[in-house]
Amino acid sequence: MKERFMNLYLENITRPHAEDLLSWLVSTDFFEAPASTRFHLSRPGGLAEHSIHVYERLKRLCDAESKTQDGFWVTDETVAICGLLHDICKANYYGVEMRNRKNELGQWEKYPFYVVDDQLPYGHGEKSVYIISGFMKLTRDEAMAIRWHMGFSDNDFKAGGYTVGNAFSQHPLALLTHMADLQATYLDENE
Repeated sequence: MKERFMNLYLENITRPHAEDLLSWLVSTDFFEAPASTRFHLSRPGGLAEHSIHVYERLKRLCDAESKTQDGFWVTDETVAICGLLHDICKANYYGVEMRNRKNELGQWEKYPFYVVDDQLPYGHGEKSVYIISGFMKLTRDEAMAIRWHMGFSDNDFKAGGYTVGNAFSQHPLALLTHMADLQATYLDENE
């Protein structure tokens, strides 16, 4: 997965300082991290695999929209940035603790369990935008797509905010990125 991710990144993301962001990413646990603590791709390398799935789904969605919606068009670089980097906030985000459970013989045993160890508590989508923006400039559409990729499960919406709906209506890429994330999670990674 690391090789596939790196190839997609290097083939598509060429704006100034993209190589600095990739170097930082390599210095983190991004390629060894899970995608979640216990849901989709909760295993080493799951985060990189999920990011590739979102990229592939987003590419298909954007290609389909560009054929049916007048004026909708995004570059391959934008698709790669939004798909591959939407969850960059999860780099250096998980830790491992030991927990107890009974095995098939009814004996207690210790097993590793992923836990959240958030070293930069800055939200989710907004944290990804923050990290990426520290290295390279994002377009407004890219920033909105990454910020709102959690859609209606975002904490802002859960607290009664309407911002996600406004973002989706003003920035179709944000809606498509959310859809790609859902498709990857529930269609590609439903274990």
